[in-house]
Amino acid sequence: MSHVLLRHSKVKLALHQLAPGPGRALLLLHGLGERTPARLPEELASWPGPVFGLDFTGHGLSDVPTGGGYTAEILMADADTALRHLGEATLVGRGLGAYVALLLAGARAERVRGAVLRDGPGLAGGGPRPPSPTVVAVDRAAVAPPDPFALAELSRDVRPPDYATSFARLAVQLSGRAPALSIAAVERPPWLQAVAEEPGVEELRLAEALAGYARA
Repeated sequence: MSHVLLRHSKVKLALHQLAPGPGRALLLLHGLGERTPARLPEELASWPGPVFGLDFTGHGLSDVPTGGGYTAEILMADADTALRHLGEATLVGRGLGAYVALLLAGARAERVRGAVLRDGPGLAGGGPRPPSPTVVAVDRAAVAPPDPFALAELSRDVRPPDYATSFARLAVQLSGRAPALSIAAVERPPWLQAVAEEPGVEELRLAEALAGYARA
């Protein structure tokens, strides 16, 4: 598996190529605490173009910043850096990566050619409302990814449903694709349930969603 390093502000991000090929790329966005898989997952082998996976900041081979400060919006900017490198792509997000895929699909509707939202670690985040104030203890001695600050902070990331649906509506209205978003997840935290109820969002199996986006 080959990879390139992309610059996002002061952080270097690892973008891995899992499969070669011409045409539009498929970009994988992993779950919380995970990294890009070492080889192409079997369920994605039917994709006709190249397949890439991005290691988010603090994960995999990407840089670990000092002192934390993680938000889903920072990871969206990570994914946007990869999207600029690829030109355009269809997204498959797992867990936390599904939420990031939703944000990017709305923010960059002209270059995201469909997004599939899947189950995985970090899908729920910290719920729809801020929790009671607490001090999160992390293992500061940990030096290898995943960054313990990322695990602590992103697992408490607040996700109001109306914030999520605003990005879903941007994706649907500006992409010109049907469906702009596909949900292939069993778990339904409040943000994802709200997105599922939006017009232009469909619930599909992964293989069905990929087949449709490959033809578009």
